[in-house]
Amino acid sequence: MPPAIFRSSAKPLSGRYLSLLEREEIALLRVQGRSMQEIGRRLGRPASTISRELRRNAATRSGGLEYRATTAQWHAERSARRPKPTKLALNATLRTYVEERLAGVVVAPSGVSVPGPTVAWKSRRHGKRQDRRWARAWSPEQIARRLPIDFPDDETMRISHEAIYQALFVQGKGALRRELTACLRTGRVLRVPRARVRRRGKSFVSPEIMISQRPAEAADRAVPGHWEGDLILGLGSSAIGTLVERTTRFTMLLHLPRLAGHGDWPRIKNGPALAGHGAEAVRDAITRTIITLPEELRRSLTWDQGAEMAQHARLKIDAGVQVYFCDPQSPWQRGTNENTNGLLRQYFPKGTDLSAHSAEEIAAVAAALNSRPRKTLGWKTPAEALDEWLREINRIHVATTV
Repeated sequence: MPPAIFRSSAKPLSGRYLSLLEREEIALLRVQGRSMQEIGRRLGRPASTISRELRRNAATRSGGLEYRATTAQWHAERSARRPKPTKLALNATLRTYVEERLAGVVVAPSGVSVPGPTVAWKSRRHGKRQDRRWARAWSPEQIARRLPIDFPDDETMRISHEAIYQALFVQGKGALRRELTACLRTGRVLRVPRARVRRRGKSFVSPEIMISQRPAEAADRAVPGHWEGDLILGLGSSAIGTLVERTTRFTMLLHLPRLAGHGDWPRIKNGPALAGHGAEAVRDAITRTIITLPEELRRSLTWDQGAEMAQHARLKIDAGVQVYFCDPQSPWQRGTNENTNGLLRQYFPKGTDLSAHSAEEIAAVAAALNSRPRKTLGWKTPAEALDEWLREINRIHVATTV
C-alpha cells in the first residue's frame, strides 16, 4: 500500500523536485547529445540539478551509466522515503483518544455501561450471521475531524483518518491493536471493495399521502421535525424500529418485543402479529417515543409502504404527526434512514435475534449513535445539533409569551 506521492504518475511534491515528465525530457535530450547547460536552459533548471540527477539516478548497465526516465524516477522515489515512527506510536495521549473512540464501551443514558454480546477476536472478518462487538465505534474520519474541536489549542492532538486506517491495516504501523478493526463498521481486517445488495420491501396498497406531497421544507432539511422511519429485521422475525430526524440526524429506536404466544404454535395466515412488529405494535411504539418531543419536532414521518404502517391514520391522531409514504422499491427517498440502518447493523447484525435486546440496551445504542460526530453536521454530534434547535425553540417560546 504505497503512499500516493510515490506513484510514478503523481505530481512532484513541489517545484523543487524533478517530475517524471522532466526526467523523460532529460533522457531524450541526452540521447541527442545535448549538454547539461542546454538541457538545464530548456527545462528552466540549473545545470547542477541536471548533473546531480544524471549522477545519482542513472541506471548502471554493463558497467556504464545509461539514463532512463522510469528507472531514475524509481531511484528518486526510493530515496525520498523517510521511514519514521508513526504519530500514534509517539503520542500516548493521542493513541488513547483514538482507541477510546474506536472501542470505547457503549453507555446507557443513565450512565451505566452496556457490554453487549461477548465476541472473541478471530483475526478475521466477522461472519454475516454472528454477533458483533458493541463499541462507541467512531469512524477514523470522525475521530480525525473531532480532534480540532476537542483540542483547539493543542496542535499535537492532530492525525489524519488515513493514518488511523494504516495503523489498523498495514503491518509495520501497528500502533493500534489489530483487533480494533472489529470496531469498524465493516469489521474487515483488510481493505476490499464492497457492494450493497438492495432489498425489496412489501407493497402496501391503501389510501395514503405520497412523498411527492410532502412539504418542501422537509426535502431541503431547513426545518427540524421531519422524520424518516423503518424496521430492521432479525432472526425469527424479530425487529427494531428506527426513527431518524432529517435535519439533525438524531436517532430514536423503537423496542418491539414479541407478544405472548409467539412460537407456541405455527403461524396462522392473516392471524395476529405476534412477532411484535404488526401495525398496532408499531403504531403504539412510535406514539410512545415521538410524543416525548415538542410539537415543533413532530412535523412529518416518511415511511416505506410496509404493512406495519397500515394504521397511519390512527398514528396521525395519537402522535400528531403527518405520515408520508415513499414510492414502491425506492429506498433512496429515505436516504437518511437507510444510512442510519447501516450504522445500526454494527450492533444488530443480520441473522441475529433482535428480541434478545432489552429496551435499555437499545437506548444505549441510540445514545452511542447520537454522540458520534457527523461530517454533514460540521463534525457536531446529532445530540448537540438537536440541543441547539431545542434551545432555539425555547427562546422563541419565551419571546412570544413576554
